[in-house]
Amino acid sequence: MANLLAGLTYSKKLGSGAFGEVFLGEDQTHGQVAVKVLTRKAEWDDAEWDSWKKGFLAEAQHLSRAAHSHVVKVHYIAEADDGQSVVICMSFCAGGSLHQRYEKGPMVIDKVRKFATDVLLGLQCLHLRKMLHRDVKPANILVDSRGNALIGDFGLVSDDIVLGYASQAGYSDHIAYEVWMGHGTSVKSDIWALGATLYRLLHGKQWYDELPPPRDLIAHGGFADQLPWLPHVPKRWQRVIRQMMEDSTAKRYQSAEAALSAIASLPITPAWEADVTPNKVRWRREKGTRRHIVEWVRSPRQHEWSAWTEPKPGTKGQKKSLGGSIGVVPKKKALADLEAFFS
Repeated sequence: MANLLAGLTYSKKLGSGAFGEVFLGEDQTHGQVAVKVLTRKAEWDDAEWDSWKKGFLAEAQHLSRAAHSHVVKVHYIAEADDGQSVVICMSFCAGGSLHQRYEKGPMVIDKVRKFATDVLLGLQCLHLRKMLHRDVKPANILVDSRGNALIGDFGLVSDDIVLGYASQAGYSDHIAYEVWMGHGTSVKSDIWALGATLYRLLHGKQWYDELPPPRDLIAHGGFADQLPWLPHVPKRWQRVIRQMMEDSTAKRYQSAEAALSAIASLPITPAWEADVTPNKVRWRREKGTRRHIVEWVRSPRQHEWSAWTEPKPGTKGQKKSLGGSIGVVPKKKALADLEAFFS
């Protein structure tokens, strides 16, 4: 096991990002912890490294003020004994990050609402303490052993590096319109990034990767109005997320509290599970002894869909049709009919 500080050891690698690598560790005071190691880059001279190191170490007191049940607890930040790294010791979240769940496919809306609520409570804590996150994304939302979402990696991105960092980290999709326009970050840019995060979670990686690269569209304006939605996502969800991602900060939710109020009123039923592949979207939900299934077979120009209900395994009953397209139809027709079906 590696040892960069007295009393702190780490072994298993949990992940990596633009700022460093994260390991599972053991601290003599706090027990099992997550250890983020920010290592000096080979191209940095002494002055550059001293500047970065000073900035990270200065955040220690700043981060310690953000004590909240939905913010990852930072136990301490210190310079490693070798002088070539900065070590952040923080609480370990056994459930991993939401990026892992996003990669598996769309999340059920009740889970998305639960995680959105958790994150907004955490952001409210940061914002009330005059802190910004600046890097809200699935990879920075962690899940603890009780299934609660916590915000991590806050306080490490500053306005002067936000654009370069996001490009390097592959998350320039989460930079708000006004930041691209050179107006800096704010409470409302954190809300924008959470809106982008919720869209990702509702749709999953396959659907999201089919979009034109968002980073090429956001700075031109109107990005939220161009987003294509899976047809089971309720219109009320779409309206709230679009408002979170409004180009105009005046039209966006003005605070985490305002966004919390909007999220709290969103429906969480019916809870469809969705699986998206390049050629098919399949939905499923269970009701009593029956299973409801919808399949949309899709290609660039030809689309078909069908819906039916069937008995759960081990129960009696017959398969019954619930509707579907009449043969192959254009995409626009398939989407309109599916939206009507789900509504």
